[in-house]
Amino acid sequence: METRSLSPVFVGRTDELAELTGALARATAGDPQALLIGGEAGVGKTRLVEELLDTACTQEAVIAIGGCVEIGAEGLPFAPFSTALRSLRRRLPDELMAAAEGQEDELALILPELGQSPGGPLGEHGTARLFELTARLLERLAAGRTVVLVLEDLHWADASTRHLLAYLFRALRRGRLVVIATYRADDIHRRHPLRPLLAELDRLRSVQHIELSRFSRSEVRSQLTGILAAEPEPALLDEIFERSDGNAFFVEELACSIEAGCRAGLSDSLRDLLLVRVEALPEDSQQVVRTVAEGGTTIEYALLMAAVRLSEDDLIAALRAAVSANILVPTADGDGYRFRHSLVREAVSDDLLAGERSRLNRRLAEVLEADPSLVRADERTTRLASYWYNAHDVTKALPVILRASVEARRRSAHSEQLRLLERALELWDDAPEDVHGRLRPPDGTEVYPPSGGGRDEAPLSYLDLMAEATVAARYGGARERALAISKKAIRALEGRDDPLRAAWFWTQRSSLMQDLARGDGWAELATAQELVRGLPPSAVHADVLVNVASWGALHQPGPDTLLAADRAVQYARLVGAERIELHGRLVRGWLTADSGAVEEGLAEIREVRDLAEALGAVDVIGRASINLPSTLESMGRSEEAVAAAEHGIKVCHHRGLADKEAWTRANQAQSLFSLGRWPEADRVLDGAAGVAHSRKSRGLLAVRRAELALARGDLDASGSQLAQARGFFGTHDEQPQHEITMARLTMEIAARQGRLADARAEFVRIVADGFPVGTQRDALPLLCVAAAMEADALGLPGAGAGRDAVLATVRAQAKPLPTLVPVWHAYGLLCDAELARAHDEAAPMLWARAAAAFEAVNRPYELALVRHRWASALLDAHAARSDATALLVQAHETATALGARPLAEDIRRLAVRARITLTTAPEGSPVPAGATDPEADPATSLGLTPREQEVLRLVTFGRSNRRIAEELYISPKTASVHVSNILAKLGVSGRTEAAALAHRLRLYPEATDVAAV
Repeated sequence: METRSLSPVFVGRTDELAELTGALARATAGDPQALLIGGEAGVGKTRLVEELLDTACTQEAVIAIGGCVEIGAEGLPFAPFSTALRSLRRRLPDELMAAAEGQEDELALILPELGQSPGGPLGEHGTARLFELTARLLERLAAGRTVVLVLEDLHWADASTRHLLAYLFRALRRGRLVVIATYRADDIHRRHPLRPLLAELDRLRSVQHIELSRFSRSEVRSQLTGILAAEPEPALLDEIFERSDGNAFFVEELACSIEAGCRAGLSDSLRDLLLVRVEALPEDSQQVVRTVAEGGTTIEYALLMAAVRLSEDDLIAALRAAVSANILVPTADGDGYRFRHSLVREAVSDDLLAGERSRLNRRLAEVLEADPSLVRADERTTRLASYWYNAHDVTKALPVILRASVEARRRSAHSEQLRLLERALELWDDAPEDVHGRLRPPDGTEVYPPSGGGRDEAPLSYLDLMAEATVAARYGGARERALAISKKAIRALEGRDDPLRAAWFWTQRSSLMQDLARGDGWAELATAQELVRGLPPSAVHADVLVNVASWGALHQPGPDTLLAADRAVQYARLVGAERIELHGRLVRGWLTADSGAVEEGLAEIREVRDLAEALGAVDVIGRASINLPSTLESMGRSEEAVAAAEHGIKVCHHRGLADKEAWTRANQAQSLFSLGRWPEADRVLDGAAGVAHSRKSRGLLAVRRAELALARGDLDASGSQLAQARGFFGTHDEQPQHEITMARLTMEIAARQGRLADARAEFVRIVADGFPVGTQRDALPLLCVAAAMEADALGLPGAGAGRDAVLATVRAQAKPLPTLVPVWHAYGLLCDAELARAHDEAAPMLWARAAAAFEAVNRPYELALVRHRWASALLDAHAARSDATALLVQAHETATALGARPLAEDIRRLAVRARITLTTAPEGSPVPAGATDPEADPATSLGLTPREQEVLRLVTFGRSNRRIAEELYISPKTASVHVSNILAKLGVSGRTEAAALAHRLRLYPEATDVAAV
């Protein structure tokens, strides 16, 4: 048994491993266990058993492993038992000899080292006795220790081994013994000798039967992460998952092959493994299998019969042999055949000689061309293109490949379209000129001006083909490839007087640079602007103008960009470029809503979305799917945003716009977070992770996860996600919508960890260039955090320096930001209230206004936060305790329901300090002592001893451990122990956080007075 697995990480198999470890536990308790583990070759049987054996070793179990050996149709007699007993003899020599005492010669039939086996056949009774002696031997060995016996590859077992195993499974009654047998399920055909035994053992309730399935996509991702020591890129994951079909061994082999540079092929070891059964077939069957391998994923019976040139009887016989060998299986509709595993087909195809492959594909192409009815109409062109391509007939292949690419585009199969177009690019130079002259006109190139000068029937040029491939790659998420093709096209245009086509490729390059976080794309757009300047009106010029407006909306939102968007729309309308006009209107609608004309802006975005879907304008559909929920969320209309995102997700999924779907899901998650539906947000983000391809979409998902983790109090997870987001976004394209949000999260994490200086530094950095109009949705929450962190730090030692500058900056930055929309107004009121708190003003009326504003826009988290602050302000102002109590109870219920742990803890601490009873306690978390006892002292209620309270008071004054020791007449080491205990009881990570908590709870008012001085 091979005990090395390529992946150091054990993936999945949670239920199966639980069954095995449960069996081990029962065996250790004295109840012997029998298990069968089945699964196809390479699915992970050995790895699962290895994991169990690791657990068994930690429990000091004795392990014995034996494998069946294939020799012809039958294996070696008792081979796995002989190997396993030999292992036990090495591990337990004295114990085994004692257990075999008196039966050495008979047991020598299985383990010759024990003695001289009797000659002649055993006969029926002798065999039964041998089986009984073997069972008793194992029971004796397992009487005082746990023994795990593993028998591998039972599908190769000889008859004697099968019979002995069946006997053991029925006869074992005592001992701490686990017997595990594994087999390849795909080798067990109807006449396989193991099949009756499996049926028999399935009827025994004492036998547990585990069938291993292939890995899911997420499990393959985890396996590759272990193999590569890094999370695989989505494209690599997709490729390996598709080619391996989730088979764990094939995943490992493919990962090794690709790492070794053999991306297109298989390793020799894998190919040899897969071809063994094929080469054992009759020659006619091998011929059929080779034809099926070249026929595609599946092949129709009629096409196969036309291609193989066998009589129907011979074909059926050949197919029967291949099906019986578990190489081919009938399709679900019963009309054709496919390989049982895709890699077997790949191995067979790779094993073909070059001329042999060409001949088979030519034959398939000829019969399909002669009778197109042999395959379904929706597959015909693509299949024919594949056959002619693999037949190496350029004259036939190039035209049909281009026809197939059009069909792929019409099905929104952009990745397939790109593959076909790249084949066309590959074949272009080898095709005769007369073939070029007969090619179809350009297709699906948006506003790109064809080389034929606008003539509808002008044939395709090589530059046109690169334009098609650029668009297909971009739509299919292959942005690196799209960028490479556009760069190649720009080089081809150097020195040519062709400004429109050059401007089009530069505009493509700008978008791709932004998507890939290689730059902000402005230099490329500026080049395109110069190229079209002074030229007659054209769709390309309109496209450049709209992209300039779109760039401005992302990087420099405001009135000037809104005017640029309006001009771009008018220009597009002038030249009749409908789809470009829609793009421009989308940008204009977004900016109009941000300017305060909310209904007008939203109406335009909705109209654009509906028109784009009706026209099939894929690029505009993707943008509208993202922008509408984002704009609705910006306006505080989160319920509408969730619904709009749901529509966008369905449309993007249907159109094959995977990355746009990920962006839309990320926006939906933000709205769900705002509505307090955090578990739903988690699920949406999990779904988005599976379809996000671009760096920016993955960065956005990380930002959303960071926000959730921060609200739940998991600062480590939040910081990790934030670091990932910064890595994905890079430093070349700093868009306000991302940068401001990441800065806010960075500030909040630092402030909660007591790193006020770091939080201030981040604030100074992000406000350096100011917050222009159009950034208010992100800027206002950040300013609220900046004011809040200063309010929380009020009175802390060393916090005074720099505080006034921060607060003055908050006021200055907030003043020009519009608050026309209710949610912006709510954040504006929150900012005012936090500024008052930062100046030690209770200001309950400010908090009351903020609470009313957030309640109106359905923001439960912010509302709970404001109610908590409002209650604190009422208590500080000596207002009615009943009002404060009601607010705290409401806030606590909301925070607990959301899972906002830090907020809930702050509320409970305030309740403790104010001696207010909270009727709702967080499920599963302890209620602080004193939370329901009006007479409890706040410090005592935190679980602090009198000595610890004295130490905390001195920590709050900023004393070192040595100073504390001097003042309390204790040793510095004892002072250090007290400080450590205090930090643990308060649930904080350092002295600064402990002092801040004591300050917030007003445990030592004199400390605040001293700090103020």
